Amino acid sequence: MSVTLIPPQLSARELVKKINSIGTLPEVTSKIIATVEDPASSSADLHKIVSHDPAMVTRILKVVNSAFYGLPGQIASINRAIVLLGLNAVKNIAVAAGLGQFFRGATVCDGFTARDLWTHCVGVAVAASDLARGMRIPLVDEAFLAGMVHDVGLLVSLQLMPEQLRQTCEQARTSTSSFCEIERGIMGVDHQQLGQALCEMWKFPRTCQLVAAHHHRPSAMPADCRLLVTLVAVADLMCCTEKQGFNLTTVNQSMGEIDHESVGLSESVITNTCRRLPELMASASTFL
Repeated sequence: MSVTLIPPQLSARELVKKINSIGTLPEVTSKIIATVEDPASSSADLHKIVSHDPAMVTRILKVVNSAFYGLPGQIASINRAIVLLGLNAVKNIAVAAGLGQFFRGATVCDGFTARDLWTHCVGVAVAASDLARGMRIPLVDEAFLAGMVHDVGLLVSLQLMPEQLRQTCEQARTSTSSFCEIERGIMGVDHQQLGQALCEMWKFPRTCQLVAAHHHRPSAMPADCRLLVTLVAVADLMCCTEKQGFNLTTVNQSMGEIDHESVGLSESVITNTCRRLPELMASASTFL
């Protein structure tokens, strides 16, 4: 097998610029993100964008009418869906539809495909949002989006350095080092750095960029930025432990290393979400 050697001096941003097949999100997805992130936008603005893409309309209505949202009756109107769910929830569905297409076909390493990586990302999304719901804080939609994109840096590795990523995974199965340490030793960069750079390029919200960059080290974040990163870190470790899709990124990590109590996330909330994880994954099957 031929291996494409990436110059070690290249930064994560420079590496991200080299990607091809995941270089851009679908145009409609980018427009939806920009619209929802604009405080001056309304549901009418979002409806105007979505309604011009029949495939996106179909996707949103399918998810809206799934068990995940548990809405009474069938929602047949995209305008009604936007009103019922809110702009952020519709944005999440659009991002899921746009991202899901990138997690296809390729093999990450022995035992795991790109589809397994997507299963993991959706698992972290539903777990993080459930933790936020359990804490009764208004971050449910934000936690879902952040969880969904937390590992997008692995997409960059999979395209640019597939053999090095495979080596990282194989070494992670037996090493006492963390996955990120192994990545940096083999590739010179880890998936957190690549994920942050990709989220920046895709113009994702700043919160998503921070989560992608720090979800294996939430304690390194300033106190006022730590809550969302911690929710995703806990959800990530939970999904890896429960073997929801690709599960190698948290090797040699334990829940005790995450100071979740400092952000008000209790053991009881974590235990409840962990208990409900199979149910949450089943309800989120439309995202997969």
